[in-house]
Amino acid sequence: MLIIITVVSIFIVSGAAWLASRILPFKVCPICAGVFLTWTGLVAAHFLGYQIDLVVPALLMGGSVVGIAYQFEKKARGAAGALLLWKTLFIPTGFVAAYSLLAQLWTALIFAIILLFLITLLFLSPGGRPGAREKTVGNIEKKMEDCC
Repeated sequence: MLIIITVVSIFIVSGAAWLASRILPFKVCPICAGVFLTWTGLVAAHFLGYQIDLVVPALLMGGSVVGIAYQFEKKARGAAGALLLWKTLFIPTGFVAAYSLLAQLWTALIFAIILLFLITLLFLSPGGRPGAREKTVGNIEKKMEDCC
């Protein structure tokens, strides 16, 4: 029964997010919002004492971790090897964060979140991507040459 409620929740929240994204000044992925808000609700219900099979939010949380990695990767323009290393570090650390939340291991959760932030900062900031600055300078130089 929980999986039916979960699927219905994802459809409803995704539909609402799709409608909201039409008027919001920023883009929202409706499926991402539906999955995130559904597992957040399930975890909150669990913490409030309801009997929730934690396998269901765990599956959704895993999808969210991979979805976040995919969205960040689309925005990053680093070397392929650096992006692969970033995903190799980010995704398992995200799984540790998700597990820590479900198991109520608060110290491990805080540590994992800090590590996720640092990994992302290191690899996806302009200074952290190998060759990013040189590539940007090269692009500007080429545009200036083509300009005049």
